[in-house]
Amino acid sequence: MTSGSDASLPARANPREWTRRQLLAVLGAGGLGGAAVGGRMLSDPEDAETSSVDEAESRALAEQFAPEVYYDRYEKWFMTDPRPYTTDRDGETVVDGFAALNDYTRAFEEAGEPPESVVFYNAVQYEDSPLAVVQYWMYSAFDQFATNFHWHDWEVLHVFVDTETEEVQLYVASAHSRKIPNNEYLDPDAQPAIVTELGAHASGLGVNANPDRFQRFPTGDLGADITNQLVEGVEELAEIPLAYGLPRDENLTLAFAMPTLDGQPLYEDDRLPDVPREAFIDADLTVRSFSDLAAPPTDFPTRETGLHFAAEVDDDADPDHEYRLEPSTELEDIGGFVGPMLRFEFSIPDFAEDAIAGHLTTSGVPWDQPRYENPGADITDPNHRRMLADRYDAIDYGGPTTSLVGAIGEAVEDAEAPDGNGVTTAATGTLAFCLLESDPTAVPSVGGAVVMQDVDPGEHRLTVNAPGTAPYSERLSVGEESETPTTPGADGQVTLVANENAVKIDGDSSDGPDIERVAIEDDFGGRLFEFKPDSPDKFAAYVHSGGAYTTEIRDTEGTPGAYRVNPGEENRRTIENPRTGKASLAEFVANITTETSEQAPAFSGDDDTSDDGDSDDDDDDLTETPTDGGGGGGPTDDIDVSGVTGLQRALQAVAESAQRAVERAEQSDTRGADRALEAARTRLEKVGEALQKNDFDETLNATVQNRLEQAQRRIEQALETEKA
Repeated sequence: MTSGSDASLPARANPREWTRRQLLAVLGAGGLGGAAVGGRMLSDPEDAETSSVDEAESRALAEQFAPEVYYDRYEKWFMTDPRPYTTDRDGETVVDGFAALNDYTRAFEEAGEPPESVVFYNAVQYEDSPLAVVQYWMYSAFDQFATNFHWHDWEVLHVFVDTETEEVQLYVASAHSRKIPNNEYLDPDAQPAIVTELGAHASGLGVNANPDRFQRFPTGDLGADITNQLVEGVEELAEIPLAYGLPRDENLTLAFAMPTLDGQPLYEDDRLPDVPREAFIDADLTVRSFSDLAAPPTDFPTRETGLHFAAEVDDDADPDHEYRLEPSTELEDIGGFVGPMLRFEFSIPDFAEDAIAGHLTTSGVPWDQPRYENPGADITDPNHRRMLADRYDAIDYGGPTTSLVGAIGEAVEDAEAPDGNGVTTAATGTLAFCLLESDPTAVPSVGGAVVMQDVDPGEHRLTVNAPGTAPYSERLSVGEESETPTTPGADGQVTLVANENAVKIDGDSSDGPDIERVAIEDDFGGRLFEFKPDSPDKFAAYVHSGGAYTTEIRDTEGTPGAYRVNPGEENRRTIENPRTGKASLAEFVANITTETSEQAPAFSGDDDTSDDGDSDDDDDDLTETPTDGGGGGGPTDDIDVSGVTGLQRALQAVAESAQRAVERAEQSDTRGADRALEAARTRLEKVGEALQKNDFDETLNATVQNRLEQAQRRIEQALETEKA
């Protein structure tokens, strides 16, 4: 059965062609997941102590709420019993990763079905409270999830129940880590079902009438499978439930990677003689390297339900396989789940050559985790915690903590812009992976967004990788506990670029000012990048080759500088010796107006401007009468702005005044530079007059208007700064 929402989606032969407006429309219809900012993430709560529920009652609770479990049709590692893979290591009982993967694979092959299907339960009661929780722990021999694979995998479903009223209060299904929000449902009136994520086994909820699929939004007669809060804050993100969800249920392409050990694919390791390539996620869903792809993949198979499991005691279910319910206390003598660290390489943009950060993951023992004794520690939705705290004194309201949230988009060419001169941002359509330098575990994007909870205050470097895109990276500062999350990128927007279109813009100011911030704007797409560079004298970022960009830098005193960058066919553009102040800003104005003047005929669709009624004699119209006593260049009213040629002349006049401002600034003649800048500002009015006076082609008009605003802003910045 193909999963996903029943809502109608816009056709998308290529999801990278979506616009932001389309993305938000789909989010509202329930087709894609996402996240917004606002509200409070929670610090470690001070819930009441718990005690174990006695054996008989624990068993009764476990049987009463035992979930049905639905796996993807491509799944390789189903719930199983880890005890056959234990060994003694220095007097401690551990589960060996090689043994678990190899022997599970062999047993599966020999039996033709998943071996030893077991779900382990644990039940606890909060002291002096009717609130109890039964947990369902599921072990898999391996986890293969793009950049977050490891030996062993434990996932859990918490069912919070009032033992006096026998009413269920809350379901909490585990996502990938504490850094991203779980899938939760308050006051459910249906038995829980778990929709297991392919390869990684994160637990989506199936609560509505279609239990084998995850649904973020209500559609038609079907309610949503989560009740996580709707939050606001980043403009590009709709008001949507802040929960992990299941990406493949939401039409997001998920590319899996092959785990490597000691530089070779894991299936080539001699310690895994019974594990062939076929034992891992199918090749149709797997890529060897994110960076080897020219663009994000679009042709991966969609999610379909595979094997269906239910508890042996569930007489109402009709599963493909039954699982045994066993108490997790029988496993508590196991001291660890071990195996050598597996690696996946994260690319991080660098000024010289992209760096590679080794990515490591580990797997802990459930009974050593705080949530084993206090399941309330796994409630990630503030509203759910507040509701339970209102009902039960045992649950603490919690307090604010630090978090990081932002939208993820992809730069694509803007159809409204001249060819090679404008981009916009579209939905990625592909799951991305986010890594903090301070944390060794990458987390997947949450429905098109970076979402990280419980981020330690201080300086961090955030890197975002996605298959087929150039890496994104920035330094950011996370403050102390706050109700306002930290947002990366430009106004909370992280922009990725397909490898085939990526051009690196970098700069080296070793002989110039220390750089505090960098922002990159496209003529049509607006501000796409804004970040703190890795070092004060070097910066790097990837942009789309189809754009026309303004790179703004600010030094430690806040003084701006600006540079014009037109990538074209190049794969790298270096800004040599970037500087801040009047000269830099004025030179930018000269460059952008000269560029626009030269391109105007092509943008108008008329390369021949001889019929504009202008002649060579009109060149005299550019003659100026100096007004500043120093040849600074005063404005003139004699420029003919009719037709494309008149527009070109008006732009050339701006460029001439701006270039005089550069010369004066470089001579430390601040007064003369300002007079020339004022002349340029007045001449910009001529350009505006030309736009109003002439019925120009729509593309030409939009292009010039966008650049006019950019030039005006830089003139104002140049006039405001005292730095030459």
